[in-house]
Amino acid sequence: MSTARTLEEFQGFARALTPRLFRTALLMSGDWHLAEDLVQTALGKIFSSWSRVRRTDSPEAYAHTVLMRTYISHRRLRRSTERPVATLPEPSAASDPDGALRVTLLAALAELPLRDRAVVVLRYWEDRSVEETASVLGMTQSSVRNRSSRALARLRRTIGDGQDSIAVR
Repeated sequence: MSTARTLEEFQGFARALTPRLFRTALLMSGDWHLAEDLVQTALGKIFSSWSRVRRTDSPEAYAHTVLMRTYISHRRLRRSTERPVATLPEPSAASDPDGALRVTLLAALAELPLRDRAVVVLRYWEDRSVEETASVLGMTQSSVRNRSSRALARLRRTIGDGQDSIAVR
């Protein structure tokens, strides 16, 4: 395949998948700019081996695996000198009636340990099976189920504490 055609094929793949990768990275990191960097790094890694990746059964699944491993490596290396703020800014209730709930959920998600957060994002946001989640994160299926159960219980406790202040329509 010609270089121009390979580049076009990758660009189409990246354009189609970038929004999903970004949402996953944002949920994992809680930081817009870091999420952009993670997606860019993951796409760079994928492009460097695109001739092999495009022949896999699921290039999308491969991309999500690369993204998750990129995020885990980033956290492990602690490259970032920035520290997250203690609380997220409150959006105006008039512009987004579900905003308070969204802020509460994102804050609760950010409090989860790295692996638990990864399991919750993949299982419930990306709607992946236990098997797929285990494969992406390199853990056993029973570990995914255990982490999922503990993480959901912790989220329920965290969100339950502030539930009275959340306006639900």
